[in-house]
Amino acid sequence: MAAIVAMRHNAVIRRCYERLLAAGKPKKVAIVACMRKLLIIMNAMVKTGRPWNDQPAPA
Repeated sequence: MAAIVAMRHNAVIRRCYERLLAAGKPKKVAIVACMRKLLIIMNAMVKTGRPWNDQPAPA
């Protein structure tokens, strides 16, 4: 459920979902990939203790 809500309200997860659909992936596969991406982001937030930041780090 969290991934579905994130796809509606989070631009990063939404772009990931739309990119996967454009690549021809089935909807369920795209949702599971977004679930994993969201889990990885949350795990990194817990490890580093930093709040959510949707802006990529400068290169």
